[in-house]
Formats: sequence, structure tokens, C-alpha cells
Amino acid sequence: MELILQILILFICVNCLIKLSFWEAWQTVLFGLLCALFVWFSQSYIITLSKTKFEALLQDTKVLQDLAVWITAESALCFGFCIVALRRLFGKTKLRKAMILYAYPGLLIFPVLIYIQAQLVFGLPGVDFEKIALYLTIAVLLFIPLGAWGVKLLFPEPELKLEIHFLLSLIICITGLLMTVNGNTTYKPIAQETDYKDMALTFLLFAGLFISGWVFTRLKTMHRNKRIQKSK
Repeated sequence: MELILQILILFICVNCLIKLSFWEAWQTVLFGLLCALFVWFSQSYIITLSKTKFEALLQDTKVLQDLAVWITAESALCFGFCIVALRRLFGKTKLRKAMILYAYPGLLIFPVLIYIQAQLVFGLPGVDFEKIALYLTIAVLLFIPLGAWGVKLLFPEPELKLEIHFLLSLIICITGLLMTVNGNTTYKPIAQETDYKDMALTFLLFAGLFISGWVFTRLKTMHRNKRIQKSK
């Protein structure tokens, strides 16, 4: 459960940075400032939670069901953004009609920031709460705009970024639904040892497909650029 949650958090953070990479630099800085302020002012809520209460909150069926609805709704918005952005690349949709989907940054990052701050507070006993909040605030303020800028450098092609954004949104949706139904199983699970071989093969298959798609997109882009240069 804890491992799935951490993987989900990682995907949410990466997906948020990919979405922000479609924004202007000043917009990502402004959103980073908003997230940093959220971290700073949420410390008053974090310090009222004990570790036991926080873990019980994560196991609460109603909270998990509400989270599943949130994850599903946000994934649907991400799917819609990918479709609209692709149509805009081919000149079939104007930016004004897609402004809402472009402007939505992904609000799942806010509960992720609360989780990270809570884990830091519980994992660093004896350290002043304000120091933890201050360091995390500075880290968020720097990480969000720099991370979005790094995504732009790493994936300059918008088509590839949209493909990754769509796949990550799909994985987030599926993972979120699997994680949030842990209290509602209708059958008794059978105790089995973890099959690391199958897990490794699954990961290699996913990595291979991802790399193949990336290489294919790069070659297609290079071939298209060469044809454009020859036609000039």
C-alpha cells in the first residue's frame, strides 16, 4: 500500500511538471510560488496531526473513495487536454477554445505536498516544524519552475510530451483506483510470495515500449524536418 502510494505520488509530480512545461516561464514561477505558499501555511494543519491519526486518515475508506473520484476527474481533464492540444497542433482548434484545459495545472499536487510535508515532520523528530516547512517551501519554489524548464529541454517535441502526459494520466487513474479500493475487497486474498521476476519483466516491457515510442517519434520528427528543408 505504502509503495503504491509513493509511486502514485511520483507519477503525479512528473505529470504536473509535464503539464506546466506547456506554460510560459512566468506562469510556472507563479504557480511554484502558489505551491510554496500552500506548503508554508499548511504547516499549522500538519502539526495538529499525529502519525497514528495521519495513517488512519490514509486508511479511511470514505477518504480513499473521495480521492478516487478526484483522481478520475483530474485524469479525465488531462485526457481532454491531450486531445485538444493535438487538435491545436494540427490547426483544428483555437487556443481560446482550449484555454480552460491549458490553464488547469493539476490540483492533485496539493495533497501530494501535504503528504510530503507530513512524512518529513514524522521522519525528522526533534527538528523544528518551521524549519522543515521553510526548507520544503524553498525546495518547492525552486523545483516546480526548474522542473518544468527541464522537461522542456528534455522533451522539446510537443507531440512526445502529450504522449507521455496521456500515458502517465492513464497510469495515475488506474493506480489511484487500485489503491483506493483496499478496504472494499469482496474476496479473501491468497497469501503469495512476491514474484520479482514477473515484476521485472513487466517493467522491462513498459520501458522497452516507452523507449521504442520515443525513438520512433524522434526519427519521424527528423524525417519530417528533412523533407521541409528539401522543399524550401
